[in-house]
Amino acid sequence: MQKKPFFKMLALYLVIATTVLSLPAQGWAMFIPAGETASSRQAEMDAIQKTLESTVVKQRLTELGLSTDEALARINTLSDEQIHQFAANLDSLQAGGEGIGLLIFLLLVALIVVVILQASGRRIIVK
Repeated sequence: MQKKPFFKMLALYLVIATTVLSLPAQGWAMFIPAGETASSRQAEMDAIQKTLESTVVKQRLTELGLSTDEALARINTLSDEQIHQFAANLDSLQAGGEGIGLLIFLLLVALIVVVILQASGRRIIVK
């Protein structure tokens, strides 16, 4: 009989939680200034053009049979959303784009493992 109050409280909690979680989230609507999209597209196009002018990308384009001007002409036909997505992914085109961050992460993990092993009294032998 002692478990009955627990189950009543649990049921009450579940009813309240379900009610609160089923409420719609508050949404915000606002106008986007018209000039902002044009300037952001131009800024993204400038970033794309700068990337296309790098020697690594130029070399890869010539291997594929495209010049920088032909690539820019094809990019100009993309929609604003496609331009934004392409500009957002430019970092992956750069040689070694995420390499330094990954290297630092791996070194930190190795250092933490070594410190934990030393603190637990284990010996680390590198041959």
